[in-house]
Amino acid sequence: MTRQPSARTRHTRTPPAGSLLHGQLLATTLDTPDGPFTVVEDTDGVVHACGWETDPAHVLARTRPTSTVPVRHSDLRSSTRGPGGPGAFHLSAAVRAVLAAYEGDATALGTVPVHLEGTDFQREVWQALRTIPAGSTRTYAELAVLAGRPRAVRAAAAACGRNAIALFVPCHRVVAGNGALAGFAWGVEVKRALLEREGTRAPRQERDMTTEASSV
Repeated sequence: MTRQPSARTRHTRTPPAGSLLHGQLLATTLDTPDGPFTVVEDTDGVVHACGWETDPAHVLARTRPTSTVPVRHSDLRSSTRGPGGPGAFHLSAAVRAVLAAYEGDATALGTVPVHLEGTDFQREVWQALRTIPAGSTRTYAELAVLAGRPRAVRAAAAACGRNAIALFVPCHRVVAGNGALAGFAWGVEVKRALLEREGTRAPRQERDMTTEASSV
């Protein structure tokens, strides 16, 4: 009998050890209330990297710093695209999901497949992040439990910091044990805005995530 993939792994793709990506990547940059956001995906619609950046190379460097794969870039920001909004262009499912999330519906983000590159535990953490629904948060300690290693709080926090697929792998939904925002690669103010847009009241104080990790 064929084994069906679990809900945690159905929309993720893990590369074989030592594999190299061939072909072409597609990058799309669009305006968001938190700044320009770039999605890098392959021709199958699988997201490899994204973040609040205008240069696809910078976004991709978070997961593949020496990549030589060609990237075709479509800049749909209002300052560069000419007449018509993003809807006037053919948009991938990933880009449509980002636009929908900024309009208040984050559900589609969890259905877009992502390509995870990292250690086994990092991939467990990133897959666990995708199970956290919009409008709720988890602490780094709770994330470690979700990833199957309750004592690895510091490693779970570090995996969050290395997440290269913002929004689709929602590390912004992880906070410190006291509810403070802790860190975020794209800035704490972006993290606060994302949580508040999803209906989560974000605290004004911050606490370094390694403080919580070292105290567990």
